[in-house]
Amino acid sequence: MSRLICACLALLLGGVTAAEAQIYSWRDANGALVLSDRPRDGAMATVPVPGAAGVRTTRAAPPVRAGLDGIIDRESRRHGVRPELVRAIIQVESAGDQQALSSEGAMGLMQLMPGTAQDLGVTNPWDPAQNVAGGVAYLRQLLDRFDGNEELALAAYNAGPQAVSRHGNQVPPFRETQSYLRRVRSSTSLARAAAAARADIVVNGQAIYKSFHIVDGQRIPVYSDVPQAPSSP
Repeated sequence: MSRLICACLALLLGGVTAAEAQIYSWRDANGALVLSDRPRDGAMATVPVPGAAGVRTTRAAPPVRAGLDGIIDRESRRHGVRPELVRAIIQVESAGDQQALSSEGAMGLMQLMPGTAQDLGVTNPWDPAQNVAGGVAYLRQLLDRFDGNEELALAAYNAGPQAVSRHGNQVPPFRETQSYLRRVRSSTSLARAAAAARADIVVNGQAIYKSFHIVDGQRIPVYSDVPQAPSSP
């Protein structure tokens, strides 16, 4: 494993007989924290991880690329879904990596499973426009199935709608699903705060954006809950 400058660290737990893993950490020339499973010459700290067969380090999740904003806003309007919720799902599912591939085979920004992508008519799940269009359409289906309940729709997005139905239309008691909901809620709050910070007006927690249209040579103010895309030079 190569050294990675990290902001978070995940432990892969092994069996009872697994060997003890070791983490090595130090600061680079720029003062950034480096975590690795390999030692180096010079000063460093070591942290044993009892019961862990190995250590995986990951980079901090980058924000969703600005170029996706137009796609997210368009598909959110089309399906009547909050855009900040879509952004939060993308952040939690793939950290904005359009080439993300899970061990179960989920693909792209919104981590569509092959069967789901096929049902939604997504022919290229690696294409951001197709992936987001399919993911938001699927989220809309789940919202409709669970009477607009975002919590249940998100649980179904993670664990499957059958799992939610089997548990009496309640969030399944799966640790992964409950963690998923917490992370999406956290990311949604961050997305809403970021949107509000860029907004011209905030009404009841909703960001409102002001732009201008030219009508008969006059600038007419227009207000919307969707930010206007920047004009091409």
